[in-house]
Amino acid sequence: MTLDFRLRRLPDTLFNLPYNRLLLVVLAFAALMILTGIGLRSPWPADEPRFAEVAREMVTSGQWLLPMRGGELYPDKPPVFMWAIAFFYWLTGNLKIAFLLPNALCSLLTLGLVFDLGTRLWNQRTGAIAALLLMVAPQFLIQAQRAQIDAMVACWIMVACYGLIRHFFVQPSWRWYFVAWAFMGLGIITKGVGFLPALLFIPILALKLQDTSRFQGTLRWRCALGPLVMLAVVAAWLVPMVLAVSHLGTDEALAYRDNILFKQTGERYADSWGHIQPWYYYLASVIPSLWFPLPLLFLALLRPIREILKHRLDVVVLLAWVVLVVAFFSLSPGKRGVYVLPALPALALSLAPALSGQNPARWFGAVTSVLHLLLGAALIILGVLAWNDHPRLVEKVADYTQDPARLHEAGTLLFTLGVVWVASLMAFWRCRALGRWFIALMVSWLVFTTWGYRILEPLRTPRNVLAAAEQFVPAGGQIGMINFREQFILFSKRDFTHFSYFSDREQESRNAWLWMRETPDSYLMVAEDGELGCFNKQGARPLGTAHRDTYVLLSDQDMTDSCEPPDKVTRFTTDNPGEWLD
Repeated sequence: MTLDFRLRRLPDTLFNLPYNRLLLVVLAFAALMILTGIGLRSPWPADEPRFAEVAREMVTSGQWLLPMRGGELYPDKPPVFMWAIAFFYWLTGNLKIAFLLPNALCSLLTLGLVFDLGTRLWNQRTGAIAALLLMVAPQFLIQAQRAQIDAMVACWIMVACYGLIRHFFVQPSWRWYFVAWAFMGLGIITKGVGFLPALLFIPILALKLQDTSRFQGTLRWRCALGPLVMLAVVAAWLVPMVLAVSHLGTDEALAYRDNILFKQTGERYADSWGHIQPWYYYLASVIPSLWFPLPLLFLALLRPIREILKHRLDVVVLLAWVVLVVAFFSLSPGKRGVYVLPALPALALSLAPALSGQNPARWFGAVTSVLHLLLGAALIILGVLAWNDHPRLVEKVADYTQDPARLHEAGTLLFTLGVVWVASLMAFWRCRALGRWFIALMVSWLVFTTWGYRILEPLRTPRNVLAAAEQFVPAGGQIGMINFREQFILFSKRDFTHFSYFSDREQESRNAWLWMRETPDSYLMVAEDGELGCFNKQGARPLGTAHRDTYVLLSDQDMTDSCEPPDKVTRFTTDNPGEWLD
């Protein structure tokens, strides 16, 4: 019996397992993919060091209600995600493990819910296919092993969708209905958009208007109580936060309250000040790449999906909700690829019944095979170019390191990944194209989260720059930074001072000059380029390159004789933030 034949028979063998055993197999495989690599890397920019530092300060200070970043209030996000990291840091004492655990566990829960809901709506074969389709979309695995809020809020949104779909389409369950609204509230205090499952009511009400006999036992007056449950969960955080701010009564605390309640919600959505993209950004850039091959599979299954839509209202509602979520985020001028992650599980669920009963159109296998080969060849070519110090690649890597050996090592990784893709295409040629793609992607992910993490770790942290600074800063001395980034606080083994995230560069410079005059053994870390009032850079000590900038260290000798006082004396000092590295 050939390997190809055994692989073709494997899915049918698995799908015939008892429910609990099949769920365990799916989750065990997912856990292997998601948990491998945790503990092998540190928080990487842009968002991870910020959330990790906030969580670290929660544990260190014992103050969990109002998040602090470098001793200053952090008003951009509610604290739930940081609470989760802080809890695991408190539990394990290891920040390198703790900062990735919340999203890893949330992603496993999302997969389990997709499997269970697919099984309840159709059968366990369809549930397993839905879970595997979710895993094959790159955005899911990427976010499962990143410390960004989106995987957690996507999980809470999935719980809410699960509860509503189970209530309206499996069997009436008011318990699950109200659990859904509770998790919408949890989603709101995690990242604002937790209310998105409520959009399910748009297609449900449209179907009800079309035929009033639908949803007789589920769409009743009691549904109106759901938002009250959501508001109660929100109030569990909102009321203590408002009371704590009122008790403090400082301008900074009041600004924190107003920022997190108004600027970071409605204003950020309607009049965003960052990540500005055209309305078609998700349709043209994010979904075709980060959700691949699901969009292509949708086109290849268009005929069976049309037939299913005639008879299955649950698929109609799920697909309509995916469209509504993408449209909701497309209407905002500020867009990031991760924003649409909550819609991905619903798309996987929508495709699963069609894939379970039908093969994709023939062209799907041919297109996927060509892309499989092209991706493998591209990775091999990039690897060879890296070995030969191609100028464009040297220029790209120079943003992070001046060591050519790093580029060669990355080239070996890329070459190896290319071989994985080409070899998998050849070895499993007789298997289905989607199966080959899945195998290559999973193997590549394991290689990246082990070997790749080891290669990227020195390039994605500022340890080299801080280590160079610490050679000049004596034990007990302090490092200050103008225009700081959270990763410099997180990795510093000296006391670290900054001069407010919300100050302009000129006010920071004046505060830094005053701080250095008043503080013995104080040194200032700044980017080499750019003008800096109150200091001269001619005698600055070079520290190296990190995060696309070259840094230098300034001492008392680099201060000007005088400097205009700042409008307000502002400084925040964090004691030995890098102690978690020991």
